[in-house]
Amino acid sequence: MARTETLSKAGVPGITFVRELGGIQEYRLEKNGLQILLIPDPASPVAGVMVTYRVGSRNEAIGHTGATHLLEHLMFKGSKHFNKKNKRTTFELLENKGARVNATTWFDRTNYYEVLPREHVAVALALEADRMQNAFITEADRASEMPIVRNEFEIGENNPSEALDKQLWAIAYQAHPYHHSVIGWRSDIEQVSIERLQQFYKDFYRPDNATVSVAGGFDTKEVLTHIKKSFGVHARPKAPLPPVYTTEPKQEGERRVVVRRAGHTNVVAIAHKIPEATHADMPALLLLSLVLSEGKTSRLFRAFADTSKATDVTAVCYQLRDPGLFTSFVTLAPQVSHDSVEKGLKEIFSDVAGRGVTAAELGRAKQSVRSHVASRRDGPFALLYNLNEEIAVSDWTRFLTFPEALAKVTPREVQAVAKKYLVEDQSTVGHFIGTAL
Repeated sequence: MARTETLSKAGVPGITFVRELGGIQEYRLEKNGLQILLIPDPASPVAGVMVTYRVGSRNEAIGHTGATHLLEHLMFKGSKHFNKKNKRTTFELLENKGARVNATTWFDRTNYYEVLPREHVAVALALEADRMQNAFITEADRASEMPIVRNEFEIGENNPSEALDKQLWAIAYQAHPYHHSVIGWRSDIEQVSIERLQQFYKDFYRPDNATVSVAGGFDTKEVLTHIKKSFGVHARPKAPLPPVYTTEPKQEGERRVVVRRAGHTNVVAIAHKIPEATHADMPALLLLSLVLSEGKTSRLFRAFADTSKATDVTAVCYQLRDPGLFTSFVTLAPQVSHDSVEKGLKEIFSDVAGRGVTAAELGRAKQSVRSHVASRRDGPFALLYNLNEEIAVSDWTRFLTFPEALAKVTPREVQAVAKKYLVEDQSTVGHFIGTAL
């Protein structure tokens, strides 16, 4: 669609058309820099609204780790025009009308969303615009929500794989804020001041650091008009966004961590440093993770589950804004030693790096990717959520270009990234050891 055509169809002064690719239209609210993405499906009775903020645990520091997640809770406690006092809460306005309302926090982003009957889109937009800069971030709400967040922290601590994963990141990263988990450290959750949370909110929850995405059944001109009316009340902040300038120093040798806790579960994990999501090696790395752990024909399943050495295996290729981790986990069967599984994992890495992967293995991994790509457009929420992940790490157009890059990956490229990244000097080894109750 040409720019002039889209502008004439939108017809909303103060909103500029930017581009359209793959049925996704991008606009910009001129007053404050808010990015807008529209994916219309005129026949759908349902629509989804999502606001993605480019802020996550990556933007936190000592003393307020977990601030993004805690704010996620507080931003549901009411805002200037939508609150309990005037009986205009999310429940009263949306949830009791069948809407799905929630939010999620991650390393590089936070999102707030509604999936709802199309006739209520304007209400969802007004609610999100109000809590963008008018949310009630109060000490009373912090005090009431803190125990709930702490309970979420404790649930994670009681999961052996999650507890070990948290320690892997803490040991793998010495300087970069990926060092701490998304939920933060317990003492920060318990003791962070409301003033620090209010400042964090003021620093990052702003129109020029956000994207409003709407997918499903709606009229384009009407939605853009509602967005201008609701979000246009916010001025572009004069203060620049606080930068994240810390880079992780080069790792110069294998690191190790052991977690001993009461229980019967034992886990071995190895994490390797990998580049940021936009790096040219990322498509091959993602497919390598699938070759290693996707399905019963994967390398880890055949080596450990088929031989009754493990009850679960997985490999995760983290796609993040800054260099992340490639983690491999094996949950041990009873009487199997940590050292033997660690040795087996390293032998698999060495074999892939030395002899590569077969065309059949890569073909199965690509088929899994194709199934995932198809599901990304399965309804407004799936579409918005996957767009949200690309906004977090780079630009929404990666939603369209990354599948194309995956399709072009060759077995030789998978071998090359295994040889380049699955190396001991860039690794962190973790053992979770269950001790007698």
